[in-house]
Amino acid sequence: MTDLNEAVEADRALKAKHRTLWSLGDYPAVAATVVSALGPRLVQACGVQRGDRVLDVAAGSGNAAIPAALTGADVVASDLTPALLDAGRVLAEERGAQLAWREADAEALPFEDGEFDVVMSCLGVMFAPHHQTAADELVRVCRDGGTVGVLHWTPEGFIGRMFSVMRPYAPPPPPGAGPPPLWGDEEHVATLLGDRVTDLDARRETVRVDRFATPEEFVDFFKAVYGPTIATYKFIGDDPDRVAALDRDLVALARDAMTADGAMEWEYLLLTAHRRVG
Repeated sequence: MTDLNEAVEADRALKAKHRTLWSLGDYPAVAATVVSALGPRLVQACGVQRGDRVLDVAAGSGNAAIPAALTGADVVASDLTPALLDAGRVLAEERGAQLAWREADAEALPFEDGEFDVVMSCLGVMFAPHHQTAADELVRVCRDGGTVGVLHWTPEGFIGRMFSVMRPYAPPPPPGAGPPPLWGDEEHVATLLGDRVTDLDARRETVRVDRFATPEEFVDFFKAVYGPTIATYKFIGDDPDRVAALDRDLVALARDAMTADGAMEWEYLLLTAHRRVG
């Protein structure tokens, strides 16, 4: 019993850290000004339509949930971080979207088995530390024949490479936690879902990002608004040499990715499947 209690307390502490992480900076600004096209792309790929019961897991400020609601679907946006849900409510009201917002852990969703026609996650569930547990929940709450869809950064793409650059400077991951960009690997996600799904379709696509005039502007923006980047700099904040080294590494990454006109192409995995019937 002691071991079980310790595990529960450790998980509770870990999730508290995740809430704090995603409360840092201004992730809704990233969703709205950098990757706004990705939510609608996932909604389209999942075939969301009027009357569908839809769950967006780790929805953040609603980059996918709001477009889904605007189709006429019955949408629940769930996320671990209340601050992101609050931002989403404001955005939904501005866009005239009606949907429910629910604080929820992607690894322990408070919904019934088979409750939703579509279960999706856009740049969200990849940050749940225990990949198999999160994948099990995605499948569990989807009805037989329903759609599971995820859109996440690939390990080889720009953001996956950014996480690799930051890793030597970042706090060590908790025991058993999987690297987030693995959710952008087709084989990894297919293994997580297993034979519980059929009609699996995985494709790699890119989103064009032309928000930043220089590599330095990109780094300054992400240092100010993106939780994982903020947390990494905070971890090394007492070591000016390491801060300067991370600055140089991220600027070099962005410079390598920028084309002559200042744009970048960020690769992501778009994967959909149907929950097996029976």
